[in-house]
Amino acid sequence: MLSFIRKHNVLGALGGWIWLLITIVPIYYIVITSLKPQSEFYTTNPLIPSMPSFEAYGRVLENDFAMYLFNSLFVVALTVFGVLFVSTLASYVIVRSHSRIARLCNKFFLLGIAIPIQAIIIPVYLIIVEIGLYDTLWALILPGIASAIPITIMILVNFMRDVPNELYESMIVDGASDWKIFRKLVLPLSMPAITTVGIYDALNAWNNFLFPLILTQSGDKRTLPMSLWTYQGEFQADIPAVLAAVTLSAVPILAMYIFGRRQLVAGLTAGFGK
Repeated sequence: MLSFIRKHNVLGALGGWIWLLITIVPIYYIVITSLKPQSEFYTTNPLIPSMPSFEAYGRVLENDFAMYLFNSLFVVALTVFGVLFVSTLASYVIVRSHSRIARLCNKFFLLGIAIPIQAIIIPVYLIIVEIGLYDTLWALILPGIASAIPITIMILVNFMRDVPNELYESMIVDGASDWKIFRKLVLPLSMPAITTVGIYDALNAWNNFLFPLILTQSGDKRTLPMSLWTYQGEFQADIPAVLAAVTLSAVPILAMYIFGRRQLVAGLTAGFGK
């Protein structure tokens, strides 16, 4: 029995190392290739580093990268703020209200999870054109908020329902209003879940390609995912520049994860301790 357990542990460790290798190799390839000149991309071994060159990064920074970065940060910031503002308030009402309307609203939001955004992109496009927001950053922000609200509400509702009723009742006895209960009790206790869905929504907004492709046209409205097209010529693509742009675009997301990792882990594991 002991030998079986040891063999199982060895196989598990081996599988973990294989998975780690599968994860790291693409990242290694991206970074190494971004440090190669375009002339050496097809002539050198793709996995063996050569003399580092920052030519690709220079081409990226000269090609309006700062503007694309600002557009992405602006869209992500307002999208996440809008989603969390609406979702936290709606989730609190759904959890605390026992009315039929609240239950119907919850089911209505859950229905939005089952509808892929690709299925309604044409109506979204027509609405954006009709209200005069086509080819603006708001054309990316408002649909992004609407598409992220259902899953965010589902997560926050399930988390807020785990808050003990005794805490609500004690604040009600003390004469606290609904707004005070929400601000002093629910928000602090729900912060791990709010941080988790905030990072999740930020990743989706950052990597969104469909909305910029359909709802914008001008070059100055491009976000970072759309800007990768600018490094592709008629007959060939500047692969080192593309991967340099990918590397630079990953830095803000990596920084966000580093600063929010504790809250993220707490939000992901909160349900196991209840």
